[in-house]
Amino acid sequence: MRGPAGHPAHAKHGGGGHRGPHGQGAEAAAPMTHRQIMEALSGLLLGMFVAILSSTIVSAALPEIIADLNGSQSSYTWVVTATLLAMTATTPLWGKLSDLFSKKLLVQIALVIYVAGSVVAGLAQNPGMLIACRVVQGIGVGGLSALAQIVMAAMISPRERGRYSGYLGATFAVATVGGPLLGGVITDTDWLGWRWCFYVGVPFAVIALIVLQKTLKLPVVKRDVKVDWGGAFFISAAVSLLLIWVTFAGDKYDWISWQTYAMVGGSLVLGLLFILVESKASEPIIPLRLFRNKTITLASLASLFVGIAMFAGTVFFSQYFQLARGKTPTMSGLMTIPMIGGLFVSSTISGQIITKTGRWKAWLVCGGALVTAGLGLLGTIRYDTPYWRMAIFMALMGLGIGMMMQNLVLATQNQVAPQDLGAASSVVTFFRSLGGAIGVSALGAVLANRVTHYVKDGLAELGPKGQAMGHGGTGGGGIPDVKALPEPMRTIMESAYGHGIGDVFLYAAPAALLAFLLTLFIKEVALRTNASSAPDSQAPAAAAESAPPADAMTGPDRIEEREPALVGAPSADLSTSDADRATAAAVAPQRLAAFASAGDGGSGHQPRQGVHGFVRNGDGGAVPRAAVTLISLAGRQLGRSVAHSDGSYALDAPGSGSYVLIAAADGHQPQASTVVVGDEPLGFDIVLSATSGLVGTVRGADDGQPVDAAMVVVTDVRGEVLATGKTGERGEFSFEELVAGTFTVAVNAPGFRPAALPVEVGSQGLTRLEIALQAGARVQGTVRAGADRRPLPDARVTLVDGAGNVVATATTGEDGAYAFTDLDAGDYTVIASGYPPVAGNLTVAGHGIDGHDVELAHPGD
Repeated sequence: MRGPAGHPAHAKHGGGGHRGPHGQGAEAAAPMTHRQIMEALSGLLLGMFVAILSSTIVSAALPEIIADLNGSQSSYTWVVTATLLAMTATTPLWGKLSDLFSKKLLVQIALVIYVAGSVVAGLAQNPGMLIACRVVQGIGVGGLSALAQIVMAAMISPRERGRYSGYLGATFAVATVGGPLLGGVITDTDWLGWRWCFYVGVPFAVIALIVLQKTLKLPVVKRDVKVDWGGAFFISAAVSLLLIWVTFAGDKYDWISWQTYAMVGGSLVLGLLFILVESKASEPIIPLRLFRNKTITLASLASLFVGIAMFAGTVFFSQYFQLARGKTPTMSGLMTIPMIGGLFVSSTISGQIITKTGRWKAWLVCGGALVTAGLGLLGTIRYDTPYWRMAIFMALMGLGIGMMMQNLVLATQNQVAPQDLGAASSVVTFFRSLGGAIGVSALGAVLANRVTHYVKDGLAELGPKGQAMGHGGTGGGGIPDVKALPEPMRTIMESAYGHGIGDVFLYAAPAALLAFLLTLFIKEVALRTNASSAPDSQAPAAAAESAPPADAMTGPDRIEEREPALVGAPSADLSTSDADRATAAAVAPQRLAAFASAGDGGSGHQPRQGVHGFVRNGDGGAVPRAAVTLISLAGRQLGRSVAHSDGSYALDAPGSGSYVLIAAADGHQPQASTVVVGDEPLGFDIVLSATSGLVGTVRGADDGQPVDAAMVVVTDVRGEVLATGKTGERGEFSFEELVAGTFTVAVNAPGFRPAALPVEVGSQGLTRLEIALQAGARVQGTVRAGADRRPLPDARVTLVDGAGNVVATATTGEDGAYAFTDLDAGDYTVIASGYPPVAGNLTVAGHGIDGHDVELAHPGD
């Protein structure tokens, strides 16, 4: 979008800007500096630090906590799964609420909920109470996880977001490194004990709340809302029932049993009910139309499998180091540093490079490969595996997770309109949490089964002495105190846990492989540089799909400015100069003159309150017949106008508030922008970029007939392939989404010689190209020798044209065959040697000659 002076009109979330007499932004907000953004993010990052710190502190102390509370392996996994389950179920709800209410207030509420759950968890007297408190913690961390990405997206453009996602990844890494160390020290300190692991985050939380209140400034949007409680219930119930089944199958009941049929069937029914509710809800938690976008669908599925891999590593490492290697909680935290260090390095560096280049897919693909390799190698560990080898495996896994975790969210955010930003971000986080919950539950059950199996094998090897030792503390799924066990029982138990946890990593590796394969199919779209405008090809369509008729509108969406305003209005660039404002004032009379004749859809009236202006192309010319639509932030269509011959348009608005303006025209890229309408008509000019494309026909040079199924490849000046396709029955091809520039078009078809030629694609309209392919004849046959005319291998065959030039040479294979392709019509000489050489003439025409055999013989044969 551009203002009247031709400058881009942006919408910023963090700045001030004074208001004009009619409620319009007289000046646009100044862009936020790096320092201002870091101040705004400081409280958010601190809140994330508190949540992650509390989680990782518990991970190091969990083996001792469960042993102290007389819990089992099932309790161990459910302490982790309960948090993941609550986070999974509530993440979409937090994301949707962020599209409706104050993001700042929601962050603070999530932080308070999380801290409250942590404090009560410190008072737990049994595993059941601890698991219930972890559910409360999960509700809070679900909000913090979803809102952190959403708040960043509200302030920072996708192109710059990679840099700040790196800071978020670094915060995650520091808290993940510091948590196990601090948790280990607290647990190993007699006068503190593991309960202080839950209390230590409270001071940080209080500081985070204060910093958030002072530094995080976001617009407060108020409008009539409907929270999709039905969708929240059904998705929570479906996921919960599925995880309960995964946890208890194979232990409480068989995998194939009536309980399995009941739970899996019930989960599927609840999932179908969720889809039904979402399809009818006016404000769905997860807008189903988002999944029409291939990138969002693939990123969500990849996040599901990344969650399985990521949480498998972080949850079971503590058990490995404490139960398989006899380390203290402090040492178990220290020994996971290679994984966290890899995550820290890769997330930070990838974020910085993505910001500079705008390219992110290579990081996703490399990350998937590294996670798969790391988990596969970790599947080979045993209780006595050298630590240096484990450190390499953990570092590979950490590097891969750091490359994938934040960038999957970034790729999704780059594909959606502003009004869907919260929902789309939380969808990816939801699937990652869902994968983690399923992975921890399923792999925890696998671990309990494998450990029991390996303990039985170890005892059997001891003979009668082993049978006298019983189950070694693993009966009923309990977690033994390995340090208190006598030899050789301790060695058996350590070996069982080492081998069992190795199996867990091995079973998690296929999930990482699936994530890697999914990233290969994600189409890379360069990151946008505007934080608040939708991608050209996605936002208008997405908004239009959900827009009901105007008569379905029940009232305007209101905006109340309790914090610095969302400025999307009038006019100007973020650095509007006096000259620009003078130009805007000069064109105002022209705008108002056309305004009276434009009206709403050509009705010829001047709207009392609304938006008006001109639709122009990149050269400043009018774009007549452009469709301009005004919708609410909820996607409801409020008005539609068709631009006149001079490009003028005008639309009524139902009242003051924030709206989305969509413009589209044939031969142009659609555009969408957020506008703020005050008490007076808002002037807003729209600039549509013309689409560029390449179309043409491939024909034979000799007969002029179209060439069907010819492969056409378009590459840029660096040789990168931009588009490929095959011609139709009439020889036609079409690539309608190219940017302007110089390209190389290569064509290849059976029976023709390949051709390549440069082409200049203009900035507007379609560039037409006619390609003539020269017929490519071929000559093939067999060289035979001796009286029995057997095929002769390794014979040298040379083809010479009529001017005596060597055209090509070939050496026969075991079957004596040779072939020359892509030949022009004409006279040639074929010379074969191996015996005394033989030369023969032939004339090539049409598609060539098949079966041109050459016979060699010694004199006298």
